[in-house]
Amino acid sequence: MENIALVVGATGITGSNLAEKLIDRGWITYGLARNPRKDIENLQPVAADLLDLENLKTALKDISPTHIYITTWMRQDTEAENIRVNSLMIRNLLEALSPKKSVQHVALVTGLKHYLGPFEAYAKEGFLTETPLREEQPRLDLENFYYAQEDEVYAAAARDGFTWSIHRPHTVIGKAVGNLMNLGTTLAVFASICKETGKPFQWPGSAAQWNGLSDVTDARVLAEHLIWAATTAAARNEAFNVVNGDFFRWKWLWKKIAESFGIEAIGFDGTIHTLEEQMKNEAPVWTKIATKYDLEESDLNKLASPWHTDLDLGRPIEVMTDMSKSRKLGFHVFQRTEDSFYDLFEQLRADRLIP
Repeated sequence: MENIALVVGATGITGSNLAEKLIDRGWITYGLARNPRKDIENLQPVAADLLDLENLKTALKDISPTHIYITTWMRQDTEAENIRVNSLMIRNLLEALSPKKSVQHVALVTGLKHYLGPFEAYAKEGFLTETPLREEQPRLDLENFYYAQEDEVYAAAARDGFTWSIHRPHTVIGKAVGNLMNLGTTLAVFASICKETGKPFQWPGSAAQWNGLSDVTDARVLAEHLIWAATTAAARNEAFNVVNGDFFRWKWLWKKIAESFGIEAIGFDGTIHTLEEQMKNEAPVWTKIATKYDLEESDLNKLASPWHTDLDLGRPIEVMTDMSKSRKLGFHVFQRTEDSFYDLFEQLRADRLIP
């Protein structure tokens, strides 16, 4: 039977990398977004609003996917609103496709906030979870839109009989423009500004993150993991962590990133210097840099997401992830984290997004 994929959120870091891999493997691949991208060869765009059930039914009326990959979310002002909006998106999508009876598997991408709590919780002292993070750890007694999203998938699976997989990456490193959470590109833009202006490449985060162990998820690894779980019998109806497979300390990687841009790294000095504060007046500077180097994007806000990078790098604990569940079931893809960043920087330069 032919594999027909619907990638929901195909314009993002995860969705775009996944779509490219699916197409390379011969899958018929549709990319759903409010404003679909058309720069991925053979990706069939679907323009739809996940919050409008009737709009979804119309947009998907001629599409009968066998596999659905949900890689998007919408940030709201409160966690209660995050729960309402992001669960509704999934409920609408799966309800719109339910009558077709074509769906065999649904893969949902969430993240480590499953263990750390929502943004408001994990960024604060006093809320410390046990690491390394393992899939069997119970849900927290906190509001969390990831839990609501999972519950929508479970309910639809019980109704329609498809299998599912939940994927919990750490910070995803990869290229995307206009993405809500983009640490790799944010650091590349910050480093580029520092190089151009002579501004210090100052570590923005906490002592715990500077000194502690951490990991990240390359978007290419996440894409492989999504396809693996959807096509491996032993991985069905399971939740998985997914990271590169190595560990690092930011006190080491920060210097490596600085070296790759030819600038000097300034480490933790006893004070948190948030990127939001360091970059708050840099939009005009970036516009000038974009003009000088003929870059493709002159709007700093479409490239950098300092608020999210601050939340990651400001955490009061080290965060590392256990991958043994996936390894035991046969997923052995590994990516060296240093190379994840170097590869991203090279791609950003090739696409004229940074100098």
